[in-house]
Amino acid sequence: MKSIERLHAVLNNETLDRTPNFDIMMGYAADHIRQPMASYFQDYRVLCAANLAVQADFQLDIVQAISDPYREAADAGLEVEFPEDGLPLNKKPLLAVPEDLGRLKFPAPAMGRRMADRLEAIRHFRHQVGGEVPIMGWVEGALAEAADLRGISTMMMDLVERPDWVLELLEICAETEIAFARAQVEAGADIIGLGDAIASQISPGMYRKFALPYELRIFAAVKEMGAIPRLHICGNTTRLLPDMAKSGAAIFDLDWMVDMRRASGILPGVVCGNLDPVAVFLQGTPEQVQAGIAANAAASAPRWISGGGCEIPRSTPQANLKAQAQALQRLAGLRP
Repeated sequence: MKSIERLHAVLNNETLDRTPNFDIMMGYAADHIRQPMASYFQDYRVLCAANLAVQADFQLDIVQAISDPYREAADAGLEVEFPEDGLPLNKKPLLAVPEDLGRLKFPAPAMGRRMADRLEAIRHFRHQVGGEVPIMGWVEGALAEAADLRGISTMMMDLVERPDWVLELLEICAETEIAFARAQVEAGADIIGLGDAIASQISPGMYRKFALPYELRIFAAVKEMGAIPRLHICGNTTRLLPDMAKSGAAIFDLDWMVDMRRASGILPGVVCGNLDPVAVFLQGTPEQVQAGIAANAAASAPRWISGGGCEIPRSTPQANLKAQAQALQRLAGLRP
């Protein structure tokens, strides 16, 4: 089967030849083609070359225009520093005081330098593997975007001290992410991932007020465009699972601390994950990877996509990634 056929088969609960592999690779992908991180973040050609290389070498079933959380915020004026071979740095909050909200403006995605670079990545992927391998675009959740603009610690205080102001900011962020998601689907994205990592740090009640309504709106726009919505919230989301189930996502990423069997019984779509990126992929052995794959399959197959609980760390042994591919092939051979 082609990777795109494999994806649609698992989404529709149809027979497939093997479970898809959706590992998220960013820093690892850049290292794999010996390119510095700064180039990966800022030059779509490097990002595409890196993703295509790991997709081919480790039997991934996806290429991903995912990099860092600051694309939208940078185009709105956030000062971001790009160390040559490290993660981007948010130099200072764009919304230093609440009154700065009145000056907040996002450009149209095609007019923002960093958002447009992601659109170019998706177009390049479409030219290279369109119709063969799923292409994933990416947006920030409204709450995650608000935290990028305001600073995480300050935003956590804002949720308590000025909730009405936060809701006003979230409206702006949601509309920005909807426009960016639509532009990516128009460019050729099959999947739109939505990152809302900050949501794992708040209560279910706050999630229902400050995150879920905006995830719903963004995913509604994604589905209206004919693309597949994927929800990614790092961390322990166990307490959020019943509410995440209402987000409209078709694919739910689960981090390593979430019980896959329990999550599979709650979430209405396909679960993706959830091997520990550090303890299993980075520090573990091929045998541990294969045991983890078998445990994931027992807990959640057939509506399951294999992957790490979050991004595959840099310096992960190639043997462990190859062991994942081998384990998925072996499981396929055991299908009746």
